[in-house]
Amino acid sequence: MSQQQAVGVIQTLGFPAVLAAADATLKNGRVTLVYFDKGESGTFVIAIRGPVAEVKPAMKAGFEAADNTFGGKVATHYIVPNPPDNVVAVLPIDYSEKVEPYRV
Repeated sequence: MSQQQAVGVIQTLGFPAVLAAADATLKNGRVTLVYFDKGESGTFVIAIRGPVAEVKPAMKAGFEAADNTFGGKVATHYIVPNPPDNVVAVLPIDYSEKVEPYRV
Protein backbone atom coordinates (compact mmCIF):
# COMPACT_ATOMS: atom_id res chain seq x y z
CA MET A 1 0.00 0.00 0.00
CA SER A 2 1.23 3.48 -0.73
CA GLN A 3 -0.07 5.05 2.48
CA GLN A 4 1.06 4.02 5.93
CA GLN A 5 -1.68 2.14 7.73
CA ALA A 6 -2.50 2.83 11.37
CA VAL A 7 -4.47 0.85 13.90
CA GLY A 8 -6.77 2.46 16.44
CA VAL A 9 -8.20 0.62 19.44
CA ILE A 10 -11.08 1.73 21.65
CA GLN A 11 -12.24 -0.11 24.77
CA THR A 12 -15.56 0.97 26.28
CA LEU A 13 -17.67 0.18 29.27
CA GLY A 14 -20.90 -1.34 27.94
CA PHE A 15 -22.01 -2.62 24.57
CA PRO A 16 -24.07 0.43 23.49
CA ALA A 17 -20.96 2.62 23.84
CA VAL A 18 -18.79 0.35 21.69
CA LEU A 19 -21.56 0.14 19.08
CA ALA A 20 -21.75 3.94 18.99
CA ALA A 21 -17.94 4.16 18.77
CA ALA A 22 -17.79 1.65 15.90
CA ASP A 23 -20.54 3.45 14.01
CA ALA A 24 -18.92 6.86 14.47
CA THR A 25 -15.42 5.72 13.50
CA LEU A 26 -16.64 4.20 10.25
CA LYS A 27 -18.70 7.25 9.37
CA ASN A 28 -15.94 9.76 10.11
CA GLY A 29 -12.92 8.31 8.35
CA ARG A 30 -11.91 6.00 5.54
CA VAL A 31 -11.28 3.15 7.97
CA THR A 32 -12.19 -0.52 8.28
CA LEU A 33 -13.38 -2.26 11.44
CA VAL A 34 -11.00 -5.22 11.77
CA TYR A 35 -11.66 -6.49 15.30
CA PHE A 36 -14.37 -6.70 17.95
CA ASP A 37 -14.34 -8.62 21.21
CA LYS A 38 -15.65 -8.66 24.76
CA GLY A 39 -13.22 -7.62 27.45
CA GLU A 40 -13.44 -8.14 31.17
CA SER A 41 -15.91 -6.52 33.58
CA GLY A 42 -18.43 -5.43 30.95
CA THR A 43 -15.95 -3.86 28.55
CA PHE A 44 -15.87 -4.22 24.78
CA VAL A 45 -13.05 -3.59 22.32
CA ILE A 46 -12.90 -2.55 18.68
CA ALA A 47 -9.92 -2.02 16.40
CA ILE A 48 -9.93 -0.03 13.16
CA ARG A 49 -7.35 0.18 10.38
CA GLY A 50 -6.77 2.79 7.73
CA PRO A 51 -4.43 5.56 6.63
CA VAL A 52 -2.88 7.44 9.56
CA ALA A 53 -4.62 10.67 8.53
CA GLU A 54 -8.01 8.91 8.54
CA VAL A 55 -7.68 6.94 11.79
CA LYS A 56 -7.07 10.01 13.97
CA PRO A 57 -10.36 11.84 13.20
CA ALA A 58 -12.27 8.54 13.16
CA MET A 59 -11.00 7.72 16.64
CA LYS A 60 -11.92 11.20 17.92
CA ALA A 61 -15.46 10.71 16.64
CA GLY A 62 -15.56 7.27 18.27
CA PHE A 63 -14.53 8.65 21.68
CA GLU A 64 -17.19 11.35 21.52
CA ALA A 65 -19.91 8.93 20.45
CA ALA A 66 -19.06 6.45 23.20
CA ASP A 67 -18.94 9.13 25.87
CA ASN A 68 -22.26 10.59 24.68
CA THR A 69 -24.00 7.21 24.96
CA PHE A 70 -26.13 6.89 28.09
CA GLY A 71 -23.95 5.10 30.65
CA GLY A 72 -21.14 4.82 28.13
CA LYS A 73 -17.51 5.49 28.88
CA VAL A 74 -14.24 5.08 27.02
CA ALA A 75 -12.12 2.90 29.31
CA THR A 76 -8.94 3.14 27.22
CA HIS A 77 -7.75 3.84 23.70
CA TYR A 78 -4.60 3.91 21.61
CA ILE A 79 -3.43 4.65 18.06
CA VAL A 80 -0.40 2.94 16.51
CA PRO A 81 0.76 4.61 13.30
CA ASN A 82 2.27 2.07 10.90
CA PRO A 83 2.55 -0.93 13.26
CA PRO A 84 5.50 -3.27 12.52
CA ASP A 85 4.77 -6.44 10.54
CA ASN A 86 5.45 -8.69 13.53
CA VAL A 87 2.83 -6.83 15.61
CA VAL A 88 0.28 -7.18 12.82
CA ALA A 89 1.11 -10.89 12.44
CA VAL A 90 0.66 -11.66 16.14
CA LEU A 91 -2.22 -9.43 17.23
CA PRO A 92 -5.72 -9.69 15.70
CA ILE A 93 -5.50 -6.32 13.89
CA ASP A 94 -4.81 -7.28 10.28
CA TYR A 95 -7.28 -7.10 7.43
CA SER A 96 -8.89 -10.55 7.22
CA GLU A 97 -10.98 -12.27 4.56
CA LYS A 98 -14.01 -11.55 6.74
CA VAL A 99 -13.51 -7.76 6.60
CA GLU A 100 -11.96 -7.50 3.12
CA PRO A 101 -15.32 -6.81 1.37
CA TYR A 102 -15.74 -3.73 3.60
CA ARG A 103 -12.19 -2.44 3.30
CA VAL A 104 -11.91 1.19 2.22
